[in-house]
Amino acid sequence: MNAGRTARERARAELTEEIKTAARRQLATVGAEALSLRGICRELGMVSSALYRYFANRDELLTALIIDAYNAMGAAAEAAATGADTVEEWTTICAAVRDWARANRHEYALIYGSPISGYQAPQTTVEPAARVPLLLLGLLQKAQVAGRLEVPADAPEPSGLLAEQTQVLVALAPDVPPAVLVRTVIVWTQLFGMISFELFGQLVGSMDPADEFFASTTRQMAAFVGLS
Repeated sequence: MNAGRTARERARAELTEEIKTAARRQLATVGAEALSLRGICRELGMVSSALYRYFANRDELLTALIIDAYNAMGAAAEAAATGADTVEEWTTICAAVRDWARANRHEYALIYGSPISGYQAPQTTVEPAARVPLLLLGLLQKAQVAGRLEVPADAPEPSGLLAEQTQVLVALAPDVPPAVLVRTVIVWTQLFGMISFELFGQLVGSMDPADEFFASTTRQMAAFVGLS
């Protein structure tokens, strides 16, 4: 009985992955806006009623793909972390995020591209989406404790609403000075903005290919947050 259940669970997991793989092929050809459960059924030779036992609607499938993408990118970044709490570790993590994005352009576009009409990401996407920024915050937390983080002289102390908003990050990296936490958000947005510019062709005619630009910028970003 238990073996039978295990086999059914395994078969369900395998078919779930087949469905998601077919959906990713659609992302590459028609984009997230045109993702079609009926099209996936045709490709896999399934009747629609069978697929709906796995994903109730398009949004549920999109959510699964988004969570997978965030987790895959987060895993790539975490695998690049050396535990050294240095500029080199910072740049290595950033490079791993870029490498994953370049190798998975359509999945990157799903999570950092244009919003999908009619889709609202649920709370379940928040934790996977936080893996990269939490990794960077953790690096700074360890660097601060080890004496390898220095608040840049020109980093202003947050005040007013900005100071209130920064408290969310203080709870995650309590030893990192608030001025550095604000700068961490700046470089987080810069990291993904830079990758998006590269993938979506905005650097053509200037910093393309972007290898040297990216390496130089991520080192400057490390200095910007005070890593020594």
